[in-house]
Amino acid sequence: MSASAALLLRLQAAQAKGQISAASLANAGEWLRSGALPAEALAALQDLCVQEAWAELEDRFYKGIAFGTGGMRGRTVGRVSATNELDAQGLPQRAAIGSACLNDINVLRAVLGLWKHVSATQPGARLVVAHDVRHFSRHFAELIAGAWSALGGEAYLFVGARSTPQLSFTVRHLGAHAGVVITASHNPSHDNGFKCCLGDGGQVLPPHDAAIVAEVGRLGPADVAPYLDKDLTGVLTVPADAEDAYLARLAGVVLDPEVISRHTPKVVFTNVHGTGDVMVVPALRRVGIDPHVVEEQREHDGRFPTVTSPNPENASTFALALKLAEEIGADLILATDPDSDRVGVACPLPAGGHRLLNGNEVAALLTEFRISSLKDAGVLPEAGSPNAAVVKSLVTTPLVAAICARHGIRCVETLVGFKWIARKLEHWSRRLAEGAGAEAPALPLRRRAPLALRHSTLFLLGAEESYGYLADDAVRDKDANATVVMLCEFAALLRSRGRTLLDALDVLHLRHGAHHEDLLNLAFEGAEGAARIRRIVASWRTAPPTVIDGSKVLRVTDYERDKVLDAEGERVPPEEFILAELADGRRIAVRASGTEPKAKFYSFTQAAVTDADDLPAARARARQSALALRAWLETDAKRRAK
Repeated sequence: MSASAALLLRLQAAQAKGQISAASLANAGEWLRSGALPAEALAALQDLCVQEAWAELEDRFYKGIAFGTGGMRGRTVGRVSATNELDAQGLPQRAAIGSACLNDINVLRAVLGLWKHVSATQPGARLVVAHDVRHFSRHFAELIAGAWSALGGEAYLFVGARSTPQLSFTVRHLGAHAGVVITASHNPSHDNGFKCCLGDGGQVLPPHDAAIVAEVGRLGPADVAPYLDKDLTGVLTVPADAEDAYLARLAGVVLDPEVISRHTPKVVFTNVHGTGDVMVVPALRRVGIDPHVVEEQREHDGRFPTVTSPNPENASTFALALKLAEEIGADLILATDPDSDRVGVACPLPAGGHRLLNGNEVAALLTEFRISSLKDAGVLPEAGSPNAAVVKSLVTTPLVAAICARHGIRCVETLVGFKWIARKLEHWSRRLAEGAGAEAPALPLRRRAPLALRHSTLFLLGAEESYGYLADDAVRDKDANATVVMLCEFAALLRSRGRTLLDALDVLHLRHGAHHEDLLNLAFEGAEGAARIRRIVASWRTAPPTVIDGSKVLRVTDYERDKVLDAEGERVPPEEFILAELADGRRIAVRASGTEPKAKFYSFTQAAVTDADDLPAARARARQSALALRAWLETDAKRRAK
């Protein structure tokens, strides 16, 4: 009897005893019957059976890993590991085998599906592959590049770990047809992921997303078996000049080099063991800032040993950086996530200690800084222009729109997900090329700006409340590397005036009102949980509330059913997203998470500010108003979920 057949019999017996589910048995059976599992995978499964690690086997096979519109994420290190999945030091040396895990088979299914879609219209298609620092990231990247080359494509691989925004830039710079980055962003260390883009460098949009998902869904272990042995013979290395070009774009984000040289801020930076140091540190040095790097977190390490989670939203992630900031008297403290697409910001408080800024606050500050600086540099007219725009997601603070209105700048709102911001950039870039010539989109900002204002729309900034920002449309994804540079220039400008980021935030709230945003996540696990989430969102569509927390509901907009136009008169693509506007000015957004089993409720409140003395009280009023909405929404959601 073959090893596969023996394993299948053992799993059938376990299922008969209720130790694993029928779904797990079916998925494991499909993989075992394929005859494509390598010997080490069979040995791992045999070992888990010997251990009677039935809960672990259930976790590994209860479903097939979902390849969604943005790629896929999953565990690559099991809760319980087989003996041959760990090295002599107990560290992961082989990815967890299982249909629900991110491993060689599932990574190859993803890249073969991408190849089938892209090569249908681009024979010999060019691919750029990047990876972060996580367990097996380099291995997966090499596996992908080797398979693409073997399939007849041209594959480029970076020499080491690189960020998601650098991948986006490089795809465009090399004229590639697709790109892949192996990353799970800020997920726990046991996870990894596969994220892809097409030739524009942005995350895949309809109809391509559904087509790629369908291609991947048709592939099984037997289809990828010929590519399990890596062959890098035909794989090319991303050339040094492409890396230099990205570094130059980062330095080019600075609008006033003089203010940095005269008022150089003291900056603490941590890459939290991720890719951020690769480009952030040389970019800052190029513009005249020598950052104080948290050396304990400098080494690339997929275990992220100094933090609970490598998430720059979390205060605990900043512990070592804040300690260093106290020692040197830093003006600004910055932390990037593992693939350096998101950035967290902390500032010193006048009385000592530090405060972390949230994603909405940073979005507002960058909006004010970017517009004002472009006006000061003569790139934008003082009165603003309807042909210059900031782009933000619908769930990012309305303070951004208020700032734009004051400056005479258009604010365009998109669905949640940076791919929709990138979609706008691609549209404007094509329109600029049509009106001013094919070379116009690649011109430096000062030469491109007047052409964009005349023939298209000049992109100023992209922002999402989830700590993602973009200032340069040569990249089509969130770019923490460039955002760090931009924030450092802002800190230098404020230092020249004896001010801080917190002072700048005070000015915005005095001018536009104290804004407060709140996010309520309600998690519902399992199949019944998914049904509850559907019931909640569906009931908001069929029976929306008429009064919320004592305030009349003036309008409910259903983005899936209603024809909603953005600030340019373009229809917002239909999506399950509901926005309620209340008589007292508060707003609520409701959506189901696309990546987690959660119903998400966003609240937006604000309070008028009479003067500087009233600012703390006004912020408290706005916060209390948001908390009242949260309590009402949570009670209402639980009722709707029944």
